[in-house]
Amino acid sequence: MEMKKRISLELRNRTPVEVAELVVDNCRSSDGEVEGLSDDFKELEFLSMVNVGLTSLAKLPALPKLRKLELSDNSISGGLETLSEKCANLTYLNLSGNKIKELSTVEALQNLKNLKSLDLFNCEITTLEEYRESIFELLPQVMYLDGFDAEDNEAPDSEADDDDEDEDGEEGAGPLGDYDDDDDDDEGSEGGEVGLSYLTKEGIQDEDDDDDYVEEEEEEAGAVVAGVHGEKRKREAADEGEDDDDDDDD
Repeated sequence: MEMKKRISLELRNRTPVEVAELVVDNCRSSDGEVEGLSDDFKELEFLSMVNVGLTSLAKLPALPKLRKLELSDNSISGGLETLSEKCANLTYLNLSGNKIKELSTVEALQNLKNLKSLDLFNCEITTLEEYRESIFELLPQVMYLDGFDAEDNEAPDSEADDDDEDEDGEEGAGPLGDYDDDDDDDEGSEGGEVGLSYLTKEGIQDEDDDDDYVEEEEEEAGAVVAGVHGEKRKREAADEGEDDDDDDDD
């Protein structure tokens, strides 16, 4: 696919000024020049043109906010001064797999004052004697060359660091979560046993209370019945006494 068409597709109904990141890897430049990009992409911060057949950067538009530029696996051999003119705020530049041979070619990057990371891996220049020392001396603003600093310390990967922090956070939270769950389970089990025992005792006590209540009711009922019978006997005795008095009078 041609670069112009690919860029048009990548816009996805956006205007160029709305685009902050643009990836057009593996498309094709018809004449080895940058095509389809214009000064309208003034908000662009990340641009990747990997393996698109570039031989020159002469037609690269002004991209004042561009900070990261991926140009690996092309056929660029010079003309790097264009980057200083058009992309003055670059902090990361990947030129690996291009046809850069001489230190003088890289010297054009001296005006990229914010450049912190430069990748020239798989370029012929890397075969030069004291290649690394020479680049760090030539470009003192560069902290990392081909992924390592002057002391051979690997460049930090911010995304990997973020992932590690997330994993550490999850691992740290895991045991605490499990510990809390176990405690809750133990407390729940103990609470269940105590509750069951308590309810059982309460149930027994309730049954005893019910039995006592029934007995009290029966006793009260018996007393009432006995009282009724007593009253009845008293009335019968009184009636008999009255009958005897009547007989004596006769």
